[in-house]
Amino acid sequence: MLDRLNFFLNRLRERLWIRPLVMALVSVGLVFVAEMADDTGLKDLVPKVSRDSVIQLLQILASSMLVIATFSVASMVAAYSSAATTATPRSFVLVIADNASQNALSWFIGAFIFSVIALIAVENSYYAKAGTFVLFAVTMMYFLIVVLTFLRWVDRIARLGRMGNTLSMVEKAANDALQRRRLAPALGAAILRQAANTGTVVRGQKIGYLQRVDVHALQDFATRCNVRIAVDVLPGTFVDSRSVLARVTADAGADASLDLDWVVDAFVIDSNRTFDDDPRFGLIVLSEIASRALSPAINDPGTAIDVIGRLVRLLSCATKPLAEDDDLDVQCDRVEAPTIAIADLFDDAFHAIARDGASMVEVMLRLQKALAMLAACAGPDMREAAANHSRWALARAQDALTLPEDLARVRAAALFAVEG
Repeated sequence: MLDRLNFFLNRLRERLWIRPLVMALVSVGLVFVAEMADDTGLKDLVPKVSRDSVIQLLQILASSMLVIATFSVASMVAAYSSAATTATPRSFVLVIADNASQNALSWFIGAFIFSVIALIAVENSYYAKAGTFVLFAVTMMYFLIVVLTFLRWVDRIARLGRMGNTLSMVEKAANDALQRRRLAPALGAAILRQAANTGTVVRGQKIGYLQRVDVHALQDFATRCNVRIAVDVLPGTFVDSRSVLARVTADAGADASLDLDWVVDAFVIDSNRTFDDDPRFGLIVLSEIASRALSPAINDPGTAIDVIGRLVRLLSCATKPLAEDDDLDVQCDRVEAPTIAIADLFDDAFHAIARDGASMVEVMLRLQKALAMLAACAGPDMREAAANHSRWALARAQDALTLPEDLARVRAAALFAVEG
């Protein structure tokens, strides 16, 4: 249930209108809550506040917040456009989900709605002494919050959409997904040791990317119907109506008639990939950013080198052996699912960089050194994948580098990576 809720909340965070709408409703509620103070004993305790002063404050708040809200929206749209064009369009969902920007926009719009509704109420003598004081206090609170939020947001908007900030967002999203998969390599199910070729086949009913597998829903169905389920695909896979999602095998004594729609509903399929349960997508997006930076139109090898460093950090942390207090998260013993191969992670991370940076000695050197680091820090699967990519990158460099001295430096680094 918690995983399901987190997935739903993450999709809501990608909708820019959700928080402003909630804040607008809260602001309207505060206008009417202030009037409730007139029916309490607070009227004998609070000082009298001039009605004209409250009106002036609300007018200032209303006129300024409309301008600031409009300005903030224009600035955020420019930042989103910058992130999509300078980095990659796949990073857009992370940039738009930025908490600081969404919170700032929500407060600005909420303050505007509050001031307009409160101004109408005051002008129509809706409040008595206590209500006017509470409204004055709430208005001052809004002034303070808006000022602090604006100062923080100005610093944030100056970075939002910039390459470094976008890279950090993508790296964090990829790292979160990799760490979850590190603790639950089969999505919380048992590890599928060998691809199943028996049982009732469950096929997809949509065309798109698999975003999430609700393993707990599959476990509930398997327990209730006395069956076992072998998941064939992982989040990030592109599926259609012919794709096999899972295979259901009935235990002895199980009901022969099964409603497999329950199984199909556990696979969330949509038009786009998401970062939540798809670690490979984060690596692909980082690789795309590096590949774009290496294009002749941009010619920014520094960004590609930065991405290589981030990929080394991600892969080394994702394959770190579990500590004694880190138990594998296997909560669904009636469900089996495959794991992500180390070779696939390396393919997602380094193929495009090696291809597009083959003619740049500084990129090839950094890539070979990165592969050497990865080959030295983990098990045989990691070493084999690093050695393969070192050899492939060297082959590309041999075809693209024109200066013998540059090629000799890359070859020396590649030999070290292979031997590591």
